[in-house]
Formats: sequence, structure tokens, C-alpha cells
Amino acid sequence: MKKKRIYIGGLVILLLAGLYSCTKLSTKNYGQIVSSNFTPGPNDIAAIVGAPYTNWRTLELGRSANSIWRTNEISADEAVIPARPNGWVDGGVYQRMHWHKWTADESNSSTIWNAAYAGITSCNRVLYQIDAGQIPITSNKDQIEAELKVLRASFYYALIDFFGNVPIVTRFDVPAGYVPPQSTRKDVYDFIISEITTNLPLLSTANDGTTYGRFNKWAAEALLAKMYLNAGVYTGTPDWANCITACNAVISSGLYSLESNQANVFATNNSGSKEIVFSIPFDQTYTPDNGTAFTMHMETLQPENSATYNFQNSPWGGICGTPQFVSTFDPQDSRLAQNWVQGQQYTSSGQILMGSLGKFNGKPLIYVNDLPGVDSSEEVHGYRLGKFQISQGELIGMGNDFPLFRYADILMMKAEASLRSNDGATAATLVTQVRQRAFTANPAKATVTAADLLQPTVYDYGLRNHLQTTHESVADIQYGRMLDELGWEFAQEGRRRQDMIRFGVFTKKSWLSHSPNGDYRTLLPIPTSALHTNGNLKQNPGY
Repeated sequence: MKKKRIYIGGLVILLLAGLYSCTKLSTKNYGQIVSSNFTPGPNDIAAIVGAPYTNWRTLELGRSANSIWRTNEISADEAVIPARPNGWVDGGVYQRMHWHKWTADESNSSTIWNAAYAGITSCNRVLYQIDAGQIPITSNKDQIEAELKVLRASFYYALIDFFGNVPIVTRFDVPAGYVPPQSTRKDVYDFIISEITTNLPLLSTANDGTTYGRFNKWAAEALLAKMYLNAGVYTGTPDWANCITACNAVISSGLYSLESNQANVFATNNSGSKEIVFSIPFDQTYTPDNGTAFTMHMETLQPENSATYNFQNSPWGGICGTPQFVSTFDPQDSRLAQNWVQGQQYTSSGQILMGSLGKFNGKPLIYVNDLPGVDSSEEVHGYRLGKFQISQGELIGMGNDFPLFRYADILMMKAEASLRSNDGATAATLVTQVRQRAFTANPAKATVTAADLLQPTVYDYGLRNHLQTTHESVADIQYGRMLDELGWEFAQEGRRRQDMIRFGVFTKKSWLSHSPNGDYRTLLPIPTSALHTNGNLKQNPGY
């Protein structure tokens, strides 16, 4: 089922290209499906709506240029890409992201901006083709168009989160030379909320192979909850009540539940996980290494780990956990052992692996929770990212689907919104529910109280590198323990920056080699290339 689904998503690009092109070379077209000869049936619907979804791969995990996942990780206090003996400097972009000194010419801005608008344009194109009769939908037209509009709203969710004031474009048939006006962040927020709430009732309520990796009603509710959760950041006015309502809709559906083991959510074959609400599908065969493959294992493990998993290609050895973040985990929390590759490394047959680069060439390859700084590291420095299952014989692209929204997130969004609404009892119950699978060896540690969630964060903020050591107060971080809980459950899932911004930490605290560098850094700059092509755009403040 999984491979077929992704295959259709790739095929749709060819299908729609045929629908939107013409030729006078022949009266017969044997290589493309022509709209006049094509009446889609039920099995064609996934292909018709599939093209815009593929943009989420580039937007979330595009490797050739930095995307949402990497930007949210390495600009935050959770992960870092330090200079390695084998490189990972790349003109200093990863260090600038860590230092919060990025510019409007960074690939982070252009990748997120371009991939999001590519998805929006693709949605607009398919909607136009349906309305123009080029794609003759004879049944479920309202549902298909509603799905495309919610999908389009998901791309605007990325844009409002990273850029704030952006143009809203809902038409594909725009006049030649048209450049859209720039909308305020509040207007973009209102547009996204309206698009979701208007179209949500028309979406499928099924949760099966026909809706996997697509926006059904419950995935739309999850997106809506995420918008309401961040309403205070996006508009200045929090909306905890509506966040709780959206979460309750998913919970009361009875279609989702927590996995007994968190690792099941991130397994190689995770498309059947009962915890996934909306995912970005990947597959070793149908999503190859073309810049949008899922390459987390290659980006974090050292070259020697090829012998651990019998890889067909040597890993590149870059990103690792920030030691201060890893140190926040309770030693008995199973997520510490499950999610982080640590300690002595071995071959698949159990032999000790030795380092081959820098000062640890010929010495045991032992990953330690220590790092000299973003500007300096050796092979052994930093626990590596292992939350997503790494399989034997893995190719450059992993086959794990990426869960953008999952049931634990629904529970934790409701918990945070409840806590901020002075309902600590509900928050504590929900957080305890999520924690229980992480402390099976000591169930008492799974339980938290409302008072616990009001405690400060255990994160030891301050500079911590080979040049300087400082310690900073955390008394000013409200609900710091709740932020910790989010970090422990959702580490490595490409969301830490957003959570830190909501808790007021992202631009206020120091970690590793990072010092605060301006509150305006909660937004990325609009890319220079976009400013050059649209004279209506004004750059975000501070850039």
C-alpha cells in the first residue's frame, strides 16, 4: 500500500503535465493522458490531488538546501551542526544559524519560501483545472477541492510561522506580470483559519489507506489546533480555548491512540501506526536521493557507522544533540536511550568500531555527550540522532514516513493550552498519559502533577564551549517544565524553534556557542530573490 501511494504521488506530476500542455505534432497522444480522453474514477483521485503534497517533502526535509526540519533544529537549543574533521562548515551557514546571525541570502529562507509557494501554486493549479473542466471530476468535487484548500492552508502555516507578513495567492490564472500584495501576519492568520474551518466539514472522516498522507477531517483539526496554539505569536492574542476544542475533536473521534512504544511511530515501516494523524510519506524506491530523500541517518552518523548498519553508502557525520539539551533527560527515561545514538559503536557483528578522522583516528569511536563548540568538534563529540529507525542495508534515502502531526502532539497541545488556561489538573493528566510509556521500569516517575508543570525548566542555559562558560537564570521562563516535556517527547521532530518562541526562550537564552542576537530573529528574513521579483514586499524588521 505504501509504495503504491507514493508511486501515485510521483505519477501525478506527469499526469498533470499532460493535462496542461498541448502539441500539434500528432492528432494522437500515446505518451500522455489528454483531458478530453480522461474521466477520472475513484482510483484516480489520489493521483489528482497528489502533486501538491510532494512539495511537503522539500519543505520539511529537503537536504540540498536547508528546510523546515533543519532550520527548526539547529537554530534552537536542541541540536547543532558543528564543524567536523571531515567538513560541515559549508560557508558558515550552520554556525550562523546557531549564532542567530543568518542573512536574507541564506538557503534556509529561500528553500522554505520557494517550497511553500510551489505547493501553493500547485494547489491553485489543480483547483483551476478542476473548475475549468480540464480535470473532469464527476463525483466528490466539493470534498476534493476542500482537501486542496486545506493543503494550501498548510503551506501558508509554514509561511506565517517563518516569515509573518506574506502574500496570499488563491488564483492560478493571474494576469501576466502580476505580483501579489503583501498581507499582514494577522490577515494571513485569519485566512488560514477561515480556509480550514470552512472546508473541514467537507473532508473525509476516514482514517485508512485512502486518506493516509492526506488531509482528512482529523488532520485538518490537528492543523487548526497548531494554528490556535501559536495564535499569541502570530496575532498577539492567544486562543487556548479553540486549541482545546480542535484537540478534543481528534481525541473524541476514537481513531487514534498512543503506541505502547514510542519507537513504533518512527519505525521504517510506520505507515500503519495508530498514532500518526498526518505524515509525509517516504520510500526507498520511490523517493530516491534527489534532494528530497529522507537522509537523517546520513546527516548524523559518522562514516564508520556504515559497518554498523551495512550501509551501501558512507554516512556524512554532521548533526548531533546539544549536550545541554541531552542532559535534561532523566536517566531512566527510555526516550534517552531509544532516541539518541550514544556510547561505543560496533559493527553489525559486534566488533568495536574505531575512528578514522581527526584526533580520534585509530581510537575507539565512542559518542560522548560533550561538544567543544559549534566551531570545533571531533568524531566522538555529541550524541547522534536515532529517533527514526535506521535499518540494515539502508540506502541514502530512508523509508520511514515523517509524522508531521501525531496523537501525542494532540494530547500535549491540549495539555499546554489547559495549563495556560489555569486547568493544571487536566494538563497533568495528559502529560502523565504521554510519559507512561517512557517510564515502564519505574512507573512512579511517569506521574506529574499540576504543581510539577509550574516548576522551572531543568535546562542549564548559558554559554558552554571551549571559549566560555556561563550560567543563566531560568526563573523568567513561565511553564518551563512544560517546555521540557515537549522537548523530551518531540526531540528530533523539527519543531523545537517554534516551541521555544512560544515560551519566550528562543531569543532570550544562551546555549553552547549561542548568545541572544535580537528578538526579531523569531522570523526569518524574506529571501533576497523574492524581494527582487516582487516590489510589493517589504523586508522583515531587523534585516
